[in-house]
Amino acid sequence: MKSGRGEAAPFFLLLLLPPPPRPRLLQSGSQAAAASGRSLRSWEAAPSPRAAAGMGTPLAAPVLLLLLAGTAGLCRAFFSLPLRVSHPAPRGGSPPAPVVLRPGSGTRQQDNLGGADGLALASDPGGALNFLAMVENLQGDSGRGYYLEMLIGTPPQTLNILVDTGSSNFAVAGVPDPDVTSYFNTELSSTYKSQGIDVTVKYSQGSWTGVLGTDVITIPKGIYGSYTVNIATILESENFFLTGVKWHGILGLAYDALAKPSSSVETFFDSLVRQAKIPNIFSLQMCGAGLPVSGSGTNGGSLVLGGIEPSLYTGDIWYTPIKEEWYYQVEILKLEVGGQNLELDCREYNADKAIVDSGTTLLRLPQKVFSAVVQAIARTSLIQEFSSGFWTGSQLACWDKTERPWSIFPKLSIYLRDENSSRSFRISILPQLYIQPILGIGDNLQCYRFGISPSTNALVIGATVMEGFYVIFDRAQRRVGFAVSPCAEVDGSPVSEIEGPFTTADVASNCVSSVSFHEPVLWIASYALMSLCGIILLVLIILLLVPPRCQHRYTDNDVVNDESSLVRHRWK
Repeated sequence: MKSGRGEAAPFFLLLLLPPPPRPRLLQSGSQAAAASGRSLRSWEAAPSPRAAAGMGTPLAAPVLLLLLAGTAGLCRAFFSLPLRVSHPAPRGGSPPAPVVLRPGSGTRQQDNLGGADGLALASDPGGALNFLAMVENLQGDSGRGYYLEMLIGTPPQTLNILVDTGSSNFAVAGVPDPDVTSYFNTELSSTYKSQGIDVTVKYSQGSWTGVLGTDVITIPKGIYGSYTVNIATILESENFFLTGVKWHGILGLAYDALAKPSSSVETFFDSLVRQAKIPNIFSLQMCGAGLPVSGSGTNGGSLVLGGIEPSLYTGDIWYTPIKEEWYYQVEILKLEVGGQNLELDCREYNADKAIVDSGTTLLRLPQKVFSAVVQAIARTSLIQEFSSGFWTGSQLACWDKTERPWSIFPKLSIYLRDENSSRSFRISILPQLYIQPILGIGDNLQCYRFGISPSTNALVIGATVMEGFYVIFDRAQRRVGFAVSPCAEVDGSPVSEIEGPFTTADVASNCVSSVSFHEPVLWIASYALMSLCGIILLVLIILLLVPPRCQHRYTDNDVVNDESSLVRHRWK
């Protein structure tokens, strides 16, 4: 292999079939899912078959099926080949020195703490909010997700719940499952009430079907008190619960527009805001930078409900507007690799949406953007001979454990529109976040995966990026904030940066398409078409069934001639 700039070549192998006995664990359950980059995600626009069946009429079913078939191509989930490894022959090489890049200070002023914007920061430990008590209330990793301990029902049953900002349903295992260690037994809870409504949710990986109900919940390391919320008990699932995961349900924190079976289902966080009277804001920190993506699942993190905890970030918070309240949709202006602009139309980055989603493991890019990023990384990295399988996720790259391969890869920067639309800021991740350790082979090798993947219908800022930042979901002011996370360090050096402001003179005034064909619009269009077809069909049926009641008999005075009709009335 070649090395750049006169340095000794680091040991690099791309590993193919067949897998040896020890690393074969990659192919089982959640480890295979993590290695392949499949995400625990609900960002498909098409409604589930079961949900659709419960919301239409027999007359409108064919029309709805045609609409769903027409949009299926936009909702296909990305599939990547599972990673397999084999023993390579040992080789030596000098370890490259890690690059130390520190975050810029920026010029943006910090928020007025506790001001009129509703961002309560320093809270009374005796009140409903105590943000310090919520610090490190998460466990997990980017490969299997970050989860929160929750008490459900009366008497309480303890379950671990996956935190997901890309879906809107709160659901838990309701029956025994071979891949989960616990489930919520509704028969043991005196406060559980079934609503008898079937609900199905499809994700880009897996799906589940259950029954909607209500019960009380308590979050030991969250807000004080017990609250009644909608909860779906999962009765059937397919590729949703993964072997070895330590969570037993999913907490969707997106807007009610994504809730199933309809947006009338009050979401978990909306229930907390209404009942606990907390500010309509939460913040999230995931501390897995530089750690194995499918490790022990105890990396830690924090979900702060109702505000911002100052100890979880350094520097300033930079905000970008939420473009639409369904997912946390934001506006991407441009991407840079190693400081070089990709020079793509900004609308390419937002096709057909750009969202912030903790339930997606990787940074997912539209196909055209993904190809440009891969070409730029390959061009600027110090090692040129990468197999295409590494970029697509079907192969791993391995180095000697004494080496740090991150120094041969460039930094990746994402520009977001600022609240002041004439300005932007950029969030940058170093290679320690997107060249992710997977597993070791024997005592000498450490293997890595590429933490970026292509997407068919969205740019998704997933855990690959979010692990570098403290992310604030300020629903009250329709904005998402980013600040450098102090836990985003590898070998004592920060692996994320935020800088700005920058001018937006070189980009379009609007990079998001004005027509967004997402789920709510599809439902409105489908119901409008169904209603129109129903009215037309009803009129036709009436015309066919009702016989004519009178027949006109012509007389001599009724003879039509050119003078009396065609000419005389032509100009009327």
